[in-house]
Amino acid sequence: MNMTSTLTESTPRAVGARPPSHDRSIGGILVDAGRLTPELAERVLRHQKEHNLRFGDAALALGVLNEEDIRFALAHQFEYTYLAPGERPATAEVVAAYQPNHRCVEAIRALRSQLMLRWLDNRVDRKSLAVVSAEKRVGRSFVTANLAVVFSQLGERTLLIDANLRSPSLHQLFHVENRVGLSSMLGVGMGHEPIVQLPAFVGLSIMPAGPLSPNPQELLSRPAFRTLVDRAVEHYDVVLIDTPSWSQGADAQIIAARAGAALLVTRLDYTSVNTANNFVETLSQSGCQVLGAIMNQF
Repeated sequence: MNMTSTLTESTPRAVGARPPSHDRSIGGILVDAGRLTPELAERVLRHQKEHNLRFGDAALALGVLNEEDIRFALAHQFEYTYLAPGERPATAEVVAAYQPNHRCVEAIRALRSQLMLRWLDNRVDRKSLAVVSAEKRVGRSFVTANLAVVFSQLGERTLLIDANLRSPSLHQLFHVENRVGLSSMLGVGMGHEPIVQLPAFVGLSIMPAGPLSPNPQELLSRPAFRTLVDRAVEHYDVVLIDTPSWSQGADAQIIAARAGAALLVTRLDYTSVNTANNFVETLSQSGCQVLGAIMNQF
């Protein structure tokens, strides 16, 4: 997927990422992860001292580790969530978690940087963002999920809310249950937010959509949704909200107005320019600031 983006100017922010943690050695990380036995670790240490090498270079020279193992250890040493292919915490579609060097992930990081420079900052009214699209099948949930991962990799406490109460998918991407979620909270008034912390992703939590509801617009229009967003921005650095497409109803407009800002996702040779412009005009009229648009190419 190729991605391009344009964002409007706003106020810059200082990146508040946590400093990397260097107190764990690469060998210790790999032993804890089961990728290296203690006996082989000792052998690597001896070779390291004898030849004045770094641990990773010594392990590669002995053939007991490969480049993938070294990248895995470095990612964990610097508190940068990075999963091996096939690990269960997310599907392969969450490419930012499995292939940090992929060109698509580089584009998502560039988008993250622009959002942090031009919108997201420490003020509570600048922490939430709705990811919207005029049409279905443009990759909106893909963008939202991977954007959430790269924010958490930066050290930002990130909450991912699936407000697509018509055809939710984020619970599938992150392998979490969807028996309760946003619709449960808005519909029956749960005493707590159904938020799931994802252990494999440092600082990333998700609120699934919950069971399908016959009246999603009415649920999202209730004061409880505004209260949820207000409380979320008090406890998280970044709140990303996935939405249904505009073609499915006015849900996205309601959600974006509550979030205060929106990022439009389009698809090359698929999204109509007139439709996208009409949607942006509708969002602006609702009081939402449209930060810009990105274009996916599948």
